[in-house]
Amino acid sequence: MLTKAVYASTLLSALAVAAPAPQVPGYSDADFPVTVSAPTGAPASSFGPDSQINAVVTTPASAPPRRSSDVTGATSHGPFSGTPTTTGAEKAPTTIGTAIAPLPPNPTATYYNADGKLQNPAPIPYTPNGGLGTNGTEPRYMVNSDFDFESIALGLYQEWIELDLFNNGLAVFSEEDFLEAGLTAEDRSYIAFMAIQETGHATLLSNMLGEAAPPQCTYNYPYRTVREFIDFNQKLTRWGESGVWGFINHLDSREVGQLLSQSIATEARQQMSFRQMLGLHPMPVWFETGIPQSWAWSYLAPYISSCPENTTRLAWQNFPALHVVNQANPNRFSPNDTADYEVVGNRTADPARSDIPADESCVNLNTTGYACGPAIAHNRSEPLSFPGKQVNLTWDAPGQAVGPNNSYVTATSAGQPQFVAWVAQLNLTYTPLTITGENSGYTYQPASEVYEGDPAMNGTAFIAITDSDLFLTPFNLSMINPHVVALGLYQAG
Repeated sequence: MLTKAVYASTLLSALAVAAPAPQVPGYSDADFPVTVSAPTGAPASSFGPDSQINAVVTTPASAPPRRSSDVTGATSHGPFSGTPTTTGAEKAPTTIGTAIAPLPPNPTATYYNADGKLQNPAPIPYTPNGGLGTNGTEPRYMVNSDFDFESIALGLYQEWIELDLFNNGLAVFSEEDFLEAGLTAEDRSYIAFMAIQETGHATLLSNMLGEAAPPQCTYNYPYRTVREFIDFNQKLTRWGESGVWGFINHLDSREVGQLLSQSIATEARQQMSFRQMLGLHPMPVWFETGIPQSWAWSYLAPYISSCPENTTRLAWQNFPALHVVNQANPNRFSPNDTADYEVVGNRTADPARSDIPADESCVNLNTTGYACGPAIAHNRSEPLSFPGKQVNLTWDAPGQAVGPNNSYVTATSAGQPQFVAWVAQLNLTYTPLTITGENSGYTYQPASEVYEGDPAMNGTAFIAITDSDLFLTPFNLSMINPHVVALGLYQAG
């Protein structure tokens, strides 16, 4: 026994590694022994046969059908050239008012727990009092109001474009094109799997809507290269995810919200993955942003070319487009060198141009702090944007035809433009707008923080021109809509 004990002690001593000097400032006493050494020897060169393990033959039960196949086949792409048969958003039989009046807090929202003890009788063991949908009622996974229907229908429009978009990029660009952008056949397979995910999401939302669920449409994409395809994807999935976070907790149907959250969690991973493919930091924020439905629809609609006849229409507003003149180009190793309007087109979410001179590009660099090829994470020596940066803006006048069949019209009920609203993470921050001409002006990126050490403006964020600086929070952000003059995206990081 003594011999075994001595042997074990000797072995552990051989494997133990001295604790390194502190790697995190202020974090001390990180001195537990690391008792595993790195394996040595040559890596495997042959692979098989597999080890034999116990298993049985199984076959899946009959699964519910999907509404769409993995690939929907060739679809037309490009701008709509016909004449709309109807115009404007879907309207209710009557409309009660023009804006929601602010009210005091809910008088029944008074619960506060100062001592951490249960305050009320528990319905059953191990289950605290409270919660919604916890009384044993059988769940009903269907929309339960006009608000629910219009919100989930908007989500379905989003899922359909993602299904087509992911497949379109794979069809348009070859494996060689992807390799030139630093992306391999395995990355293409990953994007193809994301498209398959969208067939499930589209089926789920269709089932929760019923027979009036919108079908897939045709689309008008802005990209010309793989990098621009990836950039557009990271923007589109950003507003797709944020659009759901903005309304999910307002749904009347908690059951629908449950399933929707389980699908949008996947979209969050898609957005992060596209940022990594573009060489951006995968998640440079502590919290993800929620935006109103009309914002998500305003970003999405310009990229829908046409929809089949009698497609269910949406009630959400289409805001005029806001353009960031000096939007930072993530393809540059020095984003400050970005020229004005260095984007592919004139729609709010159009990607940054990737065809810049090779000696100004970060795509093929292998220099820490300057490279922006696909990676798990990059840190930039020169950030895309920074607090205090002058941001030059132009915005469209209302009354422009957008969306499926050019059948929706941009509109605003706001007064004169006075502020720029920055919506990022949990914050809504306003900065003064200096007017320089008709539908043009500038402001400065704010230095707001969510909590100490977390700059609010980072990642792909949202901005709007407004007529006032109304105080709002994430749960009631939609009350800003009557005050929005124009709406845009801001590439902060």
